[in-house]
Amino acid sequence: MKERRTELQVAALCNGTAIDHIPSNVVFKVVSLLELEKIKNPITIGNNLESKKMSSKGIIKVSDKFFEEEVINKIALIAPNVVLNIIHDYEVVEKKRVVLPQTIKGIVKCNNPKCITNNEPMLTHFEVIDAGKIELRCHYCDIKINKDEIILK
Repeated sequence: MKERRTELQVAALCNGTAIDHIPSNVVFKVVSLLELEKIKNPITIGNNLESKKMSSKGIIKVSDKFFEEEVINKIALIAPNVVLNIIHDYEVVEKKRVVLPQTIKGIVKCNNPKCITNNEPMLTHFEVIDAGKIELRCHYCDIKINKDEIILK
């Protein structure tokens, strides 16, 4: 019989948000996307952790912070299978998957150097044309961008 591990790889969270099942190669992109460097709350970042579902994974735990849904859904751009756990008194009270919004503003750079968003001080604006494959279309120049071409601002 296999011995059960009794220690946690990442400390338990009393209250806050745990973002789990982040692919290890995008953990720090998620940190940047959520602007966690601006948050004063305690933050735990685990990366290259053992996972049954993935070869390795990352996890981010933010104490006493509950993100707006539109903020959290930005993660779906780079990590579509992330699981969000809302925790109160060490118990998971809500578990949800991120969902890619229909429009994405201000976080993806347009890959067309002639696009107005690369030449004028204005927000980028993309429509999601395929949420499964993560394909976007620029609202201004109509260029299509797939998941592998996405550059975060």
